[in-house]
Amino acid sequence: MGDQLFRTSVVGSYAVPEWLANVKTDFFQRRVSRSVLDEIHLAALKAAVKDQELAGIDVVTDGEMRRDNSLDYFLVKLPGVDVDNPAKAYYLDFFPTVVRHDITPAALGLVEDFELVAGLTNQPVKCTITGAYSMLRRLRDEHYRDVKRLGSILAEVVNAELLRLQDAGCSFVQIDDEYIAGFPEDVGWAVELVNRSVEGVHIKKALHICFGNRYGKPSWAGDYRFLAPAIYEAHIDQLLLEFARRGQADLALFRDQPPPFEIGLGVIDVKDCEVETPERVAKRIIQATSSVRSDKLWVNPDCGLRHLSVEVARAKLRAMVEGAKLARELV
Repeated sequence: MGDQLFRTSVVGSYAVPEWLANVKTDFFQRRVSRSVLDEIHLAALKAAVKDQELAGIDVVTDGEMRRDNSLDYFLVKLPGVDVDNPAKAYYLDFFPTVVRHDITPAALGLVEDFELVAGLTNQPVKCTITGAYSMLRRLRDEHYRDVKRLGSILAEVVNAELLRLQDAGCSFVQIDDEYIAGFPEDVGWAVELVNRSVEGVHIKKALHICFGNRYGKPSWAGDYRFLAPAIYEAHIDQLLLEFARRGQADLALFRDQPPPFEIGLGVIDVKDCEVETPERVAKRIIQATSSVRSDKLWVNPDCGLRHLSVEVARAKLRAMVEGAKLARELV
């Protein structure tokens, strides 16, 4: 991934324009076909990748443009999981997903997603997957009736998909586990699930933990201090956290105990449509270097850009890249 300071990436999702949201919803209301949706997804995905490239992002994603939300995209593909009502009033809504049979690992579609994006760009590509802990929090378990067993099985599912990505040539994967912040008392067990998920995965591995970004609003309150000391046991190469909206007070925990992994520093507030200036971004990066070594810092938005307009998302990414350049000149 290179040795340049303050390399930039996105957390995963890119802005979903209104027209795409409408077509997605029409599909779940059975007003358009899968083939029509696939064509439109491809056009939106190409645009998302190009926007990241034009902004100067170092490591791009597919923008998660083909996903309805971060959970259903995976859960509906699992043998053993039933969907009681396959229609949605709005594409981003959650299905009522229920475990009624044994869950067995199945291809979740990320290899196809990776190969598609890799064929569209010369930039390194990061693939994102929802973590086992977050998946289990959206499932109603009528089969195992044992949350620990269900979590372990879901970790095996994630692990199998990450191994498929590794075999396909992907060099960077990210586990999204925002529900950990909603249940801080489970952080030790959640880290165990992350570690099971990455067994045998030798490519770059990141973990993203935020306080939620549902319809552009946080799902939980609190701080990141609950992560210590359990997070130091995570077998990851990078930890992505949100700091633009929350401030950087929680970074002090990494000053007291330097992390064995990189920190993906959230410097762009995805819940505010005001576009940061490059100078503000650079200031946030420089402030962070008082807690985390410069060579351990990556730069990213707080969370996904899904709920921003495309125009605002483009501007924020450009500001982030320019801010990282300014910060390099100042260290």
